[in-house]
Amino acid sequence: MITCVDRTLDMELVSPVGTRLPVPTHLLYRSQDPLVVEFLFHGLAPSPVSWIISRELLARGTLAPSGEGDVRVWPTGTGPGALLHVLLTPPGGSAHLVAPLPALAQWLFRTYRLVPAVREAEALDLDSHLDRLLNESP
Repeated sequence: MITCVDRTLDMELVSPVGTRLPVPTHLLYRSQDPLVVEFLFHGLAPSPVSWIISRELLARGTLAPSGEGDVRVWPTGTGPGALLHVLLTPPGGSAHLVAPLPALAQWLFRTYRLVPAVREAEALDLDSHLDRLLNESP
């Protein structure tokens, strides 16, 4: 049984003056945690930098500007050259990344084939998470 959908994608870090630096990125979606996707950015630090984003926010951002606070996502352009912008603003800085929208949307579609939006709650398995939390030793 397939439990994850992953893909390596070349994103680009956009500097304040508009220059772009390639950032190899590993996208990871796990059916056990169906509400989120993980971005693993390579080459920005000695070890990969992980960022968790709501799958729904990412999906909405492929169509129109979405998000507020630490994560904002919006599309630009059309066709094969369209881009998806991801603005991450943790305390102490920000990172503006772009990805080829068609490739990211295709990967995102595969996540919805694995766990449709209407079945996210079923796949979440809250009982197991709660049991683990209540039975952990301090």
